[in-house]
Amino acid sequence: MNYTTLPNTNLKISKICLGTMTFGNQNSEAESHDQLDYAVERGVNFIDTAEMYPIGGNAQIVGSTERYIGSWLHKIGASEREKLVVATKIAGPNRGMEYIRKPLDFSKKSIHEAVELSLKNLQTDYIDLYQMHWPERIMNMFGKRGVTEIDSQWQDNIFDVLTVYDGLIQEGKIKHIGLSNENPYGVMRFLHESEKHNLPRIATIQNPYSLLNRLFEVGLSEICMREDVGLLAYSPLGFGFLSGKYLQGFPENSRLKLFPNFTRYTNENCFKATQLYKNLADANGLTLVQLAEAFVHQQSFVTSTIIGATSLAQLQENIDAFDVVLSKEILVEIEKIQETHPNPAP
Repeated sequence: MNYTTLPNTNLKISKICLGTMTFGNQNSEAESHDQLDYAVERGVNFIDTAEMYPIGGNAQIVGSTERYIGSWLHKIGASEREKLVVATKIAGPNRGMEYIRKPLDFSKKSIHEAVELSLKNLQTDYIDLYQMHWPERIMNMFGKRGVTEIDSQWQDNIFDVLTVYDGLIQEGKIKHIGLSNENPYGVMRFLHESEKHNLPRIATIQNPYSLLNRLFEVGLSEICMREDVGLLAYSPLGFGFLSGKYLQGFPENSRLKLFPNFTRYTNENCFKATQLYKNLADANGLTLVQLAEAFVHQQSFVTSTIIGATSLAQLQENIDAFDVVLSKEILVEIEKIQETHPNPAP
């Protein structure tokens, strides 16, 4: 396992982060614990979750992902917990998830309630990395490529949000903060306010990045490299699409079969691009999973890649893929496909 340091912190993290959004819906508590045990055995010390998980959640199962991780942390004990970096996220508005909390915003009251509940669910005294799952303002995320108009209702409260996090850090309840599903404007606003007022600085941004979605390279990559903000790349396999299993249809109990409302990776160009990437992998003696995950892992601006699985066999395949190094020749061919079908899954 390769390790790095979470930017502007002293936290040593594995270059692979275990994503857990299947825990509590697609995976039972026992299966979740097995995944956590296996990941740690392979050297993973970085675990990511969110208050809204599991995916496909509802009022009955919301928070079960954190609770399953919490029961596992309790089982392994405090000394082992200290070796891990645990990240979670507060849900923002605009997603129809009012069953989580009303209102879904980043007010002081909401942030404190969310942090306290996550600490309780995770059975831990502190959260290493606390992230905002998506912005309060309406913007281009989850399927939108660009911004054509701004959200006139949103009032800039970034100074207030950072002030709340400063207090929670002083209390020892969270260690560091990060963003998720953000764009260049949001990143720069957070950096500006933290520098101007000597408030906590964002360490990371968790955004999608894969062969099917390289929009991070447009604006955000330069900002993050120059400002030392680490990308936690999620969906490196495009919701499993880059495993190749959807090229011939949607298998029963697969994620996209279970959750047909998640259409980000199911348009015609995703199928076309994925087939081309599979052909490239086959021609070079690689699996499509190896090609896709090695590509993400090799990007200099990627601090850690978040992988997820519903079985131990998938988890093993994902972790093993990080041993692959793509040649310059393969990278050139990847760019040719990107030029033909650029970012089909924004």
